[in-house]
Amino acid sequence: MILRTLLVALAAIAPAVAGGQDYPSRPVRVVVPFSPGGAVDGPMRMVAQELAKRWGQQVVVENKPGAGATIGTEMVAKAAPDGYTLLLASQTNAISATLYQKLTYDPIEDFAPITLIGREPGVLVVHPSLPVKTFAEFVAYVKARPGQVDYASSGNGSGQHLFMAMLASMTGMKLSHVPYKGSGQATADLLGGQVMASIPGTAGMVGHIKGGKLRPLAVTGAKRSPQLPDIPTVMESGVAGYEAYVWMGLLAPKGTPAAVIDKIYRDTLEALKAKEVQAYMETAGIEIVGSTPAEFGAFFRHERDQWAKVVRETGAKAD
Repeated sequence: MILRTLLVALAAIAPAVAGGQDYPSRPVRVVVPFSPGGAVDGPMRMVAQELAKRWGQQVVVENKPGAGATIGTEMVAKAAPDGYTLLLASQTNAISATLYQKLTYDPIEDFAPITLIGREPGVLVVHPSLPVKTFAEFVAYVKARPGQVDYASSGNGSGQHLFMAMLASMTGMKLSHVPYKGSGQATADLLGGQVMASIPGTAGMVGHIKGGKLRPLAVTGAKRSPQLPDIPTVMESGVAGYEAYVWMGLLAPKGTPAAVIDKIYRDTLEALKAKEVQAYMETAGIEIVGSTPAEFGAFFRHERDQWAKVVRETGAKAD
């Protein structure tokens, strides 16, 4: 009886173990639910290149932007749970859990966490034509013109949307939100002066800042960015408790075998150790994390709860 029980248990475990060893046997697709050129798009492409080297298979990064990242996310939620369709998630996915009431999937529970790849602070930037040079001047300028200063975001429910909504709520500012279909379009109009302000990820803004095309006023992390050491944090600028990050992590559809999740996690850790990846992340100001699946799952739920509070307090809407 004992032997029979052991044989049954081994038979159940064997496919999962074999699945991890054999994975991947064909190309893997990583869906990025944001437009090309965004804060999380470039880092994922670097990691994908390293994973492809290790796996001997193509790792195709596919951009599926729109509707606050829900279009691409839904695709992965409904994909086969075999490890061949993955999702690059960000804070936008945690935000959507509260912001959208009629999703056909659960942004948290319908996914298996793999790893939190990294994070970076956002940066409050303004077009140089706006007559402000410091964070305090920006707040005063906006307060004197309630609803007249507009800010760009990569879409309703995006991190850029909620980062600014939280800042406005904590400082008493009233700004006009202009949502775009992706960070590329938002950045283009910000550079052109069609909109005056935004809080995108630091990585994509450093070049524009150094070129004098945008003026940085504050970064959103707990400490200053190594790429912008002279720019104070929002907390340093007088807004106690304000902290927000652009982050990126890998998810798989719920039900993906644990052995496959573990292999992707471990190989991603190795990819993050590659010199090319580390150099890219350092230049972009991205802090590499590489958390375990369990740690990422706990982090994701914490993010959901944090942004749910912001959505409730600010009355932010997706329409």
